[in-house]
Amino acid sequence: MPHKYRVKVGSKPKGVANRNGGLEWVRKHATSGVIYFADDDNTYDIRVFEEMRYTKRVSMFPVGLVTSKGLSTPVVRNGKFVSFYDGWISRRKFPVDMAGFAISVNFLLKRPDAKMPFVPGYEEDGMLKSLNITMDEVEFVADNCSKVYAWHTKTGPSPQAARTILSPEYNDTNLRMIRDTLIMKKK
Repeated sequence: MPHKYRVKVGSKPKGVANRNGGLEWVRKHATSGVIYFADDDNTYDIRVFEEMRYTKRVSMFPVGLVTSKGLSTPVVRNGKFVSFYDGWISRRKFPVDMAGFAISVNFLLKRPDAKMPFVPGYEEDGMLKSLNITMDEVEFVADNCSKVYAWHTKTGPSPQAARTILSPEYNDTNLRMIRDTLIMKKK
């Protein structure tokens, strides 16, 4: 982290310098593949890697055990983007968790100015905005975002997850499928 951010009071943009350094390495050395910002406080089902490997531009998928909602995901109805479900939407165009998207190397290489900003809380949003992508171009993996293959599992207390996933407005979306899967697993 650059010194000016380390000495800054308040929230800090964590991991940005490392991730931007990784993006620069990819630009210099890679010609194909997929970029994924994996983290040491997450747990992954191998299927997330198997599915993201076919990303042509940007793929998105749910992340569990994150924020007060307990889930961060695009809301998908009949294969089409509807909105986002996340505990902190704010003014973000792409309110997703860092573990909830992957980027094609070929797609990144066509966007030489794409990078993550040093803005706390807006790292993911800024990165995705810098790619100049629309939600119509995003690929929804994990069975149209109906399966959770990435989980925030860092130790320590976390807030009780909201139950808004049960709201009738989500009846015909991927959120209902996730909820039904979780209920089935409890039985």
